[in-house]
Amino acid sequence: MKQILLTVLCCCFSTLLFAQTKTAVTPAVSNITVKGTIIDSAVNKPMGYVTVALQDAATKAPVKSTLAKDDGSFELKAPEGKTYQLVAVFIGYATKTITVKPVNSIFNAGRILLSASSKQLKEVTVTAVRPVMKQEVDRLSYDVQADPESKSITALDMIRKVPLLSVDGNDAIKLRGNDNYKILINGKESAMMAKNPSDVLKSMPAANIEKIEVITTPPAKYDAEGLAGIINIITKKNADQGYNVSINTGYNSVYGERANVNLTLKQGKFGFSGYAGYNYRPMRTSSFEAMTSFDDPKASLSQTGTRGNSGKNTYGSGELSYEIDTLNLITGMFDFYHGKNNQQNNQVTTQRDSVDVIKQFYRLFNNGSGDFNGSDVGLNYQLGFKKNKEQLLTVSYKYNYNDNVQNNEATKGSDNIGTGIPDDYRQYNKSGSKQHAFQLDYIQPSKIFTVEAGGKATLRNNYSQFNTDVKSDADNEYHADPAQVNNFTYKQNIYGLYNSYSVKLTKWAFKAGMRLEHTTVNADFAVGQPPVNQDYDNFVPSASIQRSLKSSSLTLGFTQRIQRPGIYQLNPYTDISNPQYRNVGNPNLRAAVTNNFELGYSNFAKGSINLSTNYSFANNTVQNLASVDTAGVTTTTYANVGSNKNWGFDLSVNYPITPKLNVNVNAELMFVWLRGYYNGSLFSNSGKQGHIFTYTTYKFDGGYRAGLNIGYDSRYVLLQGKDNYFFFSSISGSKTLFKEKAGIALNINNPFKKFNKLDFYTKGDGFETYTANNNFYRTINVSVYYKFGRLNSSIKKNQRGINNDDASSGSRN
Repeated sequence: MKQILLTVLCCCFSTLLFAQTKTAVTPAVSNITVKGTIIDSAVNKPMGYVTVALQDAATKAPVKSTLAKDDGSFELKAPEGKTYQLVAVFIGYATKTITVKPVNSIFNAGRILLSASSKQLKEVTVTAVRPVMKQEVDRLSYDVQADPESKSITALDMIRKVPLLSVDGNDAIKLRGNDNYKILINGKESAMMAKNPSDVLKSMPAANIEKIEVITTPPAKYDAEGLAGIINIITKKNADQGYNVSINTGYNSVYGERANVNLTLKQGKFGFSGYAGYNYRPMRTSSFEAMTSFDDPKASLSQTGTRGNSGKNTYGSGELSYEIDTLNLITGMFDFYHGKNNQQNNQVTTQRDSVDVIKQFYRLFNNGSGDFNGSDVGLNYQLGFKKNKEQLLTVSYKYNYNDNVQNNEATKGSDNIGTGIPDDYRQYNKSGSKQHAFQLDYIQPSKIFTVEAGGKATLRNNYSQFNTDVKSDADNEYHADPAQVNNFTYKQNIYGLYNSYSVKLTKWAFKAGMRLEHTTVNADFAVGQPPVNQDYDNFVPSASIQRSLKSSSLTLGFTQRIQRPGIYQLNPYTDISNPQYRNVGNPNLRAAVTNNFELGYSNFAKGSINLSTNYSFANNTVQNLASVDTAGVTTTTYANVGSNKNWGFDLSVNYPITPKLNVNVNAELMFVWLRGYYNGSLFSNSGKQGHIFTYTTYKFDGGYRAGLNIGYDSRYVLLQGKDNYFFFSSISGSKTLFKEKAGIALNINNPFKKFNKLDFYTKGDGFETYTANNNFYRTINVSVYYKFGRLNSSIKKNQRGINNDDASSGSRN
């Protein structure tokens, strides 16, 4: 083994040496040609950039080496007269050695299958390290396991490093500056991501994740929702014959303690892979302020106070597999999420007239709680065909359920001034969704041409039951407010058919498809509002092209995407936890359609460089809007008002300066134009926005590693204003133990400030609002991991399944 690894290390030097060696007389020597194709045995697809070397079979001395192309092919030439060995090496895969037996001076090794290795290669094999980023014909993927910091940071911190993604000061994830996207777990919608994905990702270690895909031109098999695209988080599930257990635990000075366990198990025809985690966040309190100025009549409203929250998160996911025989496979999946939180808001409200006289003053003490539950259960049957085992027919079913209960109780102080002071009140809201999904998929692949087709039916039932009780001064009892009592149901059925085609040639790859979706909506209210009925069709095309060059590629793509409103945007429940700044959904929202064009360039000659530009436009998009009534109360809701145009440029670089020093840069610049009518007024806004994130790591001897992160996220352009900017920095260090079976890591985010002031500006018809929140900034995180087990053969998993990715959660807007 050491000789093989030494061969790889010497490849670059030997090539240079042979090129410079000269003799006085060079006799004519015939060459043999060695060629073949490298294949990943797990997914049966070509592997690019694998190191392929020829060595002398007797002395093991290196002779020639090369890297496999994008399509896995390679070709080497060497002098006749010797016996050679062909060696294929790739980090994370078992090394393959083949004796070369040429016929008529040609040796065709054919398909060389590489399988994942259960043993870690030693750190000295740096020449075979694969790039952390890869550009495919319709997506860009970030290999989390190839990032050495994955063992020491959370999944949310890892998101910051992924090209095209950013995380703002409120921990909201954005794709190319857009919050209209879909997050999938292993290609499927997950209950864990239904309400607030940032909370889950903050409690999950990045070590749980295999890779993160950013699908900017989603193929036709995906549901058409997600204006900006799809974020697909692929978790580790390398279940093999035997078992493997990994335990990860840590403590964060702000977000509290967490623990996570991963288990993979394979015994005979049965296999299981899954993980479970827990996070407890203690009560943390910070200050906030808000100021609204009114034009007619001249007046102002100001608020100051503190906000605090605490919570517990429990989550888990599992996949089971049973191989009936080589052609029949049954798989099942489940996942769950339970989040419980408590809030404490204490605020002082002051209203002044045009000459700065106090017209109203009161204190409000608000205590709230939330309880979110979500779960998914799915079953898949996959049928293979004898003539072509890659030809597959899959039948799938999935049930998804999520439920969110909110309680708020507000009590006013005794030192009140003026009239119109809100009475004590209680609020209750139970909202959620239940859905059934049925799907049929068929794929007929070949070496060059692949056809996919299928259909899907999604039957979704959203609901919300809410009421507000107000305390009466007359009898000191709580009574229901008739305007704030309702039972809302929103039934949405979506029926889709898709057909896609892909062609893979030596230098070119093409993928195109079409999807037809029919949607029906029936919304009803128990009292007070008319029903909502909608019926519409969408034809969604997509196309992408990739041209492979020597060590780079060009991609061009176009797709249409749909944004359907989710329960958090539709819910007519009015949240008055702050009576002067209210939030309410809009059940009359309609779907919006956007058009996306993208051109990208990727180079993997040394490290990786990704450059891309994209342009998108949409009409009637859902925007977050604010208005003020005659009492000075600001209400924020959603409406189909926006004409949205974006032109963006993205740069992502991962470059090894030395074998021990590596630099990563992820940057974006975007030009935005927004325009729309609301309440009879025209709003328009435009400007530039973007972010840059850099990460530098240095690997010391003895298993030590250090890292430095610096990032900046600009203010983003909104229809009625702009949001905050955000500067980010962190330092990290880690040490592996017990032959890399264990490790300990320390990560300090923003070490120089305890709080970060995040401010927002909103300008509407006759008012202007400024708000600022002091968020916790400095966090210290310590984590420990340990893994054990023995694995020796791979598990079989179905290649198709239900992807419920058609509805926007709305919670990120």
